[in-house]
Amino acid sequence: MIARVTLDLALGRDFDYAIPPELADRVAVGARVKVPFGARQVLGCVTALLEDAAAPAGRPLKPILRVLGTRSLLTPRLLALARWLAGYYVCPLERVLQTVLPEAVRREQAGWRERLFVRPLLSTGPLPKLTPRQRELWHLIEERRGLPLQELLRLTGATADTVRRLEDKGLVEIAPQISERDPHAAEQFLPTEPLTLNPDQRRALEQIVAALDQTGTPGAAGGEDAADAPAGRTFLLHGVTGSGKTEVYLQALAACLERGRGAIVLVPEIALTPQTIERFKARFSHGPHRTLVAVLHSHLSTGERHDEWHKIRDGRARIVIGARSAVFAPVEPLGLVIVDEEHEHSYKQEEAPRYHARDVAVWRGRQEGAVVVLGSATPSLESYFNARRGKYTLLELPVRVDHQRLPLVRVVDLRQEARRERGIPVFSQRLRDAIAARLERREQTILFLNRRGYATALQCPRCGYVAGCPQCSVALTYHRPEQQLRCHLCGHVEPAPAVCPAPGCGNPAIRYAGLGTQRVEDTLRRLFPRARIERMDSDRLTRKEDYRRILGEFRAGRTDILVGTQMIAKGLHFPNVTLVGIIYADLSLHLPDFRAAERTFQLLTQVSGRAGRGDVEGEVIVQAFTPFHPAIQCARRHDFAGFYAKEIEFRRQLQYPPWSRIALVTLRGRNEDKVKFTAEHVRRLLAAACRDLPDLILCGPAPAPVPRVETFYRYQLMLRTRHMTRLSPRLGELQAQLTLPEGVTLTVDVDPVNLL
Repeated sequence: MIARVTLDLALGRDFDYAIPPELADRVAVGARVKVPFGARQVLGCVTALLEDAAAPAGRPLKPILRVLGTRSLLTPRLLALARWLAGYYVCPLERVLQTVLPEAVRREQAGWRERLFVRPLLSTGPLPKLTPRQRELWHLIEERRGLPLQELLRLTGATADTVRRLEDKGLVEIAPQISERDPHAAEQFLPTEPLTLNPDQRRALEQIVAALDQTGTPGAAGGEDAADAPAGRTFLLHGVTGSGKTEVYLQALAACLERGRGAIVLVPEIALTPQTIERFKARFSHGPHRTLVAVLHSHLSTGERHDEWHKIRDGRARIVIGARSAVFAPVEPLGLVIVDEEHEHSYKQEEAPRYHARDVAVWRGRQEGAVVVLGSATPSLESYFNARRGKYTLLELPVRVDHQRLPLVRVVDLRQEARRERGIPVFSQRLRDAIAARLERREQTILFLNRRGYATALQCPRCGYVAGCPQCSVALTYHRPEQQLRCHLCGHVEPAPAVCPAPGCGNPAIRYAGLGTQRVEDTLRRLFPRARIERMDSDRLTRKEDYRRILGEFRAGRTDILVGTQMIAKGLHFPNVTLVGIIYADLSLHLPDFRAAERTFQLLTQVSGRAGRGDVEGEVIVQAFTPFHPAIQCARRHDFAGFYAKEIEFRRQLQYPPWSRIALVTLRGRNEDKVKFTAEHVRRLLAAACRDLPDLILCGPAPAPVPRVETFYRYQLMLRTRHMTRLSPRLGELQAQLTLPEGVTLTVDVDPVNLL
């Protein structure tokens, strides 16, 4: 036998190696191996086993040097998933495998942590003579039946020499032992019991459980679109905010465990809060469905990610909760995949492989015969379109649990406020009065503005100068605490000038236009000096524990007003929040992106859903310059169906998703003329290669909406078709065969969510 190996190098092809007899029983598909490559030794993954007859004639094959670990890391089903990803998303297989297998588990050296453990030894006779300090240590070790040496020293304040003396007396053994890192080891989760479901929740759960009872029959592992999953196995759970979707998830997970299968729960990174993790860990920490719940997300250390992944691969953790990349968790057998807030654009990877975790979940569910549940109060138009056409099964939760009412939403016209106050205010009079009323009643308020910093631009009213980024086509944002101007695209930083820096101007009356969360916080502190105010954005969260601390203070009632960006828009449940204020609701409404209205509607609805989750009815005040836009009016009425009806017709007329699928080809380089010329050449090649795709719409090339980022000029071509599985291979062939000018790169993004 010979092994076909995909190396951890960006070469775009596989290599064959001979399997030495001494390694024959350890080399399997999915095994990590070390092989010679030229003068080097490199790591790779076995992706196929072939007969000797399949080896090419000529030089004898080089042998595999060693096999890493004791078992294959990549299961055959995950390998099939990786091959589909590589083909559909136009990405080399080696890049996909580096995503499917986390870097922490791909290393040559095992990533386990060894620590010295102290264990009591059985003693039949009387204890030897011990000092009071030694006796105290012995009793603790015996009571705990052993514990890490460092923990023992921390608990008792003793020295290692004292413990060594107990070892000399034959009472304990000190030896190294693998110690797993648990990111939540220091937390205690109070067990929770299943709640009584209302009729809508019960009907949804019954359909999901019925699908689980149909023994999973894997689908064909071909190159079909993820949306082509059979109805009855993929559900869209459309429930208003506060309708109890999480309880349906929890009881569906229990049903999955009863049937001997594992599950994956995906949540957006910004919604992966301690509160979210606690709800899942608390439910499965006891009782008949007790199991380890593994957590995978970007805030884990390398060691924590290594240990959590192996808990899943070894079958000890049967439920995985995590962000985007957790969709590749090696759960076997897989029975259920839940994608909460399925509309969230953070499920889309912005670097190769540019996969969408929601679509990968649907494809994996079909391949492994698992049930997939997509949940959202504001489903993506693509998912709702698939449900309306019968590709998914639609489950509705139209009311909040415990008869709670949806919050009352009031829209304030900022144009009138600006005329009344002779300038654009941060807070309208209605919002100021509402905040004051909540402070008086000791209720809490959330204020939302999806823009960080203090001001969005520095402008000179005399000469018109605007401080721009020297590397990008955007204005610099003013950050007041640091007195800095920052670019939020490339990270460029420069000190804020005291006078206008334009040649020959020097005007000291420079102005800061627009506003961000820092200015909202500043204004609040002036208006309400006694209020306890906290801000939550990526500038504020500089340490790993900041997120947990700020939310903990808010939950405990030690914060009156929480100001934040979209990281406070979802995944939070605080019953004492009775007011949500949306400072500028139409910030994202006029971006050059066909999804701008959809994103605005989703964000407004999700943020509004944080209000009124307790006994007191909630109120939402939306400040907008375009108050009568359908996205804002439909969000005010909690009318998803009305918004869908308007938006889907606009998409149909222009043949945008979900009526078609999009591939975005982007060329970038530091010489704009060279990039533009190459983009025009690529267009001609694409037009020739796709001549037999009658429904293809090819647009461009044109400068990207943000033409220059990090000193690179960018030109885009957009391709629209209903048959992406026919277009993807041609894009892959073009990418492989195209010789680009020096300094110009090409990327392909299939099903992009960000067109900027």
